[in-house]
Amino acid sequence: MRRTLIRLGIAAALAAAVLTVATVAFRPTAEAPAARTVARQVDPLADRVARAQQHLRDVPGDWAGWSALGAAYLEQARVTADPGRYPQAEQAARKSLALRRAGNGDALVVLGALANARHDFAAARDQARAALRVDPADADAYGVLADALTQLGDARGATGAVQRMLDTKPGLAAYARASYDLELRGRIPEATALMRRALDDAVDPHDAAFCRTQLGDLAFGRGDLRGAADHYAAALAADSTSIAAQRGRARVRAAQGDLPGALSDYADLTARLPGPSYLIEYAELLNVAGRTAQADEQLSLASAAQQLFTANGGQDGLATAALALATGRRADAVTAARAEWNRRHHPDVADTLAWSLHAAGRDAEALTYAKRAISGGAHPSAYAYHLGLIELSLGHRDEARAELTRALGTNPYFSPVDGPTARRALAALGGSR
Repeated sequence: MRRTLIRLGIAAALAAAVLTVATVAFRPTAEAPAARTVARQVDPLADRVARAQQHLRDVPGDWAGWSALGAAYLEQARVTADPGRYPQAEQAARKSLALRRAGNGDALVVLGALANARHDFAAARDQARAALRVDPADADAYGVLADALTQLGDARGATGAVQRMLDTKPGLAAYARASYDLELRGRIPEATALMRRALDDAVDPHDAAFCRTQLGDLAFGRGDLRGAADHYAAALAADSTSIAAQRGRARVRAAQGDLPGALSDYADLTARLPGPSYLIEYAELLNVAGRTAQADEQLSLASAAQQLFTANGGQDGLATAALALATGRRADAVTAARAEWNRRHHPDVADTLAWSLHAAGRDAEALTYAKRAISGGAHPSAYAYHLGLIELSLGHRDEARAELTRALGTNPYFSPVDGPTARRALAALGGSR
């Protein structure tokens, strides 16, 4: 029973890991109504942690109990976006290993999940493989391994791990990973079908909201605003506290021209869960609205949030590069993106490095990475846009026209800033969208 409880905690902590960007907390001093909503959501987790702590005071030698506590801390970190829980999760898992090293796959899975959360994907891969040596049929270890290999750019290995997870324990967590694996290969209809299958397996409102949000993201990515809006609305109906669904709704509102509604959504969600990526997106919209001073404030908060993440053992060169680009530090963006590429070869990293090099005026080098980003089959609008402008800067007009046409044809609403730029560039090339 205890092993089941541990695994349920890990599955919940990692169900969205392959599809989301880690966020960190930077709390305001005053508690807004939205913050109280999150507090109510977190209370059951606090009770779970308190019960685990009390149990270990009574039975301090329970190695499985320490693993359970580590999983609970990790789940708290996921829900609250508080990286301060990471050291606690690590201490609990290592205490479990100190009490029992042989055969303790639970603690290894917790450590692997923690490493993924911190973006130390090589360490996560190694912990998952160690757990699989304990139990070769451990579906949750395969989930940790799939997440790590995906981010490291080992597409074949990630697909193999996902398949083993599907074979061993089919269900929402496995279907979600399989959906993302297909998405990374550009097989969007199949990815959507698998995410619908995951939705069929959702057992509580939070699971349903997660699946609906991913379906909304897939719809948005192909320019289906109505479908995306319907999925995000269904997600929020299932779980009104879903940050990811609210972010999706904000993107749809911006695409529909409802800038005040989009800004309202971002103001609320960043107050509740102020991760760097959300804050950068919010700043971008504020700049579109001409509210530059407020945009600068959000970028300052994003920088502080990123520092908090790294102070608790995290590493995220993509967020560092994005912040550098947003604040005009082009050389710093290249340095951060290149360092991340040296750690892992995920398509997002290739695309970010390409865009950073382009911003720094190094388009010949940028082209190599922009093409690397689409080499696995995924070719979303943002990748196509970046490749198109790089080709244009190099004087490759036909190639630029093809990529910009693809960007706007795939999703004309992909960015409130870059979309209009793509249209202007395409018009100048003699194309139209």
